Amino acid sequence: MDQQMVSGHAPTPPTARMENHGPTMAKIAMRTGADLLARTGSMVAYEGFVQYESNPAALRSVASQWLSGESLPLMRCHGDGVLYLADYGANVVCVPLHDENLSVNATNVLAFDAHLEWGVQRVKGMAKFTGQGLFNFGLSGTGWVAVTSRGVPVVIDCARAGEVFVDPDALVAWSTGLEMKGRRSFKASSLIGRGSGEAYQLAFSGEGFVVVQPSEDSTERLTEQQHQQQA
Repeated sequence: MDQQMVSGHAPTPPTARMENHGPTMAKIAMRTGADLLARTGSMVAYEGFVQYESNPAALRSVASQWLSGESLPLMRCHGDGVLYLADYGANVVCVPLHDENLSVNATNVLAFDAHLEWGVQRVKGMAKFTGQGLFNFGLSGTGWVAVTSRGVPVVIDCARAGEVFVDPDALVAWSTGLEMKGRRSFKASSLIGRGSGEAYQLAFSGEGFVVVQPSEDSTERLTEQQHQQQA
């Protein structure tokens, strides 16, 4: 094999618990006692000794909480080695949490440290915004989270940027400590058949960040597309 031709794609030693290997793959440094919860079926490769437990009993109990009609099938990963995860070529962002809270659309969750507190959370004030349900996946504590995005996302530091306005259908995740309020405005794209002439945005301000994908597909459409890809 010509080593020069593959040198740009060869794995490199991990430098953090969770990081990117290219834009569409997460690389996780696995070690005994530091389990990972990952979307079922997201493993594409691993080095070393890594085992999986699909849909363990502790995870099945969360189904009774899930009132939004969505589902998040998870598997527990444990062992020693390096684990590679991906989700149908979607872009991946690895986010470190430092005693923080994060709210993520269920369809965008790829993996997270098992010691984080997690579960379904009600998102207040979101019912009137197109494409968003009343419930999201909440994570809190200190650890790592990997989320997916349709295309290369932007991660905006609201403390530096001031007030940030986001289309709800493009929103992937946000720090729950941010102040959030709605805004209605005219949307020019509706003139070519994409809406009724009005649009909602979410305004975020305070200490924290938002992750925004370059797509206005709603959660429902994303879920439908993933089901078609899996069929």
